[in-house]
Amino acid sequence: MSVHYQRHGEVGVISIANPPVNALGQAVRSGLVSALEEGLADQQAKALVVMAEGRTFIAGADIREFGKPPQAPLLPDVISQLEACSKPLIASLHGTALGGGLEVALGCHYRVALAGTRVGLPEVKLGLLPGAGGTQRLPRLVGVERALEIITSGRFVEADEALEIGIIDAISDEQTPLEAGLAAAQAVIAGQQQARITGQLPAPESNPQAIAAMQEQLETNAPELFSPFRIVEAIEACTTAASLKEGLRRERELFLACMDSPQRAGLIHLFFAARNPHVVPGVDNAEPFKNIALIGEHPLFDKWQHAAQRAELTLTQTPDANTELCLLAPGEDASASPSQAMTVALQTLTESPPTTPLSLVLAERGPFHELVNHSVSATDQQRVALTLKALRANVVVSKSHSVLDTLYNAAEQASANDVQSALEQASLTLVQQGVCYRESDIDLLAVEALGYPRHLGGPHRQATLSSTHETTPSKDAHS
Repeated sequence: MSVHYQRHGEVGVISIANPPVNALGQAVRSGLVSALEEGLADQQAKALVVMAEGRTFIAGADIREFGKPPQAPLLPDVISQLEACSKPLIASLHGTALGGGLEVALGCHYRVALAGTRVGLPEVKLGLLPGAGGTQRLPRLVGVERALEIITSGRFVEADEALEIGIIDAISDEQTPLEAGLAAAQAVIAGQQQARITGQLPAPESNPQAIAAMQEQLETNAPELFSPFRIVEAIEACTTAASLKEGLRRERELFLACMDSPQRAGLIHLFFAARNPHVVPGVDNAEPFKNIALIGEHPLFDKWQHAAQRAELTLTQTPDANTELCLLAPGEDASASPSQAMTVALQTLTESPPTTPLSLVLAERGPFHELVNHSVSATDQQRVALTLKALRANVVVSKSHSVLDTLYNAAEQASANDVQSALEQASLTLVQQGVCYRESDIDLLAVEALGYPRHLGGPHRQATLSSTHETTPSKDAHS
């Protein structure tokens, strides 16, 4: 069961168990409503706690539902029922409370967090806005200016700051969310702490200066983006709406407008592209190498040294009989690698491809590098990719020759006005050549490493959409 109810003394506990991140899928939403009804019917429960098991509170929406028709109960309705609870309702947070997870917490009457908890409303990064009350309840707690900054940036707010500005009510010294929630509930029952219904708080004072300043900032830094401007409208509606209900209605209208935006589709395309670009299709049960030699010097090597201990990998500067994998800094001779070891040469974008069986093409910007397979088995490439992932290196796998190098050269040879179209044409050529495992890998590298506009979803996606539009007859042709 995704959500269950159990009473501890005079406190009823609603516990979410939907690993790995307790996402708000339909079963969780439905379970919250059922558990709330059970808690309300429990006459011995004087207060209720909402918490999550595992390593985090609710970390957002269930990505498995993206692109599918919504299923009842919808999250805004669930949160309205939580907020209307006739008993004090405490949210006990740990790990992260993000997106709909924070909106659930805002619908509760008191929020306590374990040390180290982070909260946020990052929907803007997917071309959306918080659609379950985040733009209406957060400003009631922190004011217009702070709400604008937090929601348009999508940043994570650390527990100490969240307490200082009023998102949460307390940071607990307890070790578990259950203990923290029970202690907070007992304090509320005893009158030592005050529970309050966020939606019944006065709307924040209008702040036209903050609204205008954010509009100007967005028009300067991101005039092409859709959802940040809708966020500003939603927060402004919080100050002008006659009631919470009216504000929520306006928020929903703006949320649905974002849902219909092509930018939302492009950003979610990239979201999925970034999930497993290190995976070589068709390879199962591969394991990372355990004994690795780092030959030469490179700033990445220092970072990998720190990550190796946590990953239980052995890194040395000199290969020996136990070495399974050698990573060569740019310019290092591959002859330093022993015959039994897999060899990967790090390559900058301006260098010629190395002669090693694998190369790691280093991006000049962004978090992703490219692991190119020149001559080894798919299993060996996957083992290297898993090793790099264990070292906290984000990689995109490819074959034969470098996707990133091809895109980089296309951009370099194009005029400033033609870079986007050059990348789009190059992406089509790369697919024809069969050098990428997934077409979305091209989009990911172009956006993260070469600055292709993120909201467009990547050059291959755009090229494909353009060709589709060109070959699809217009509605007028059938009228």
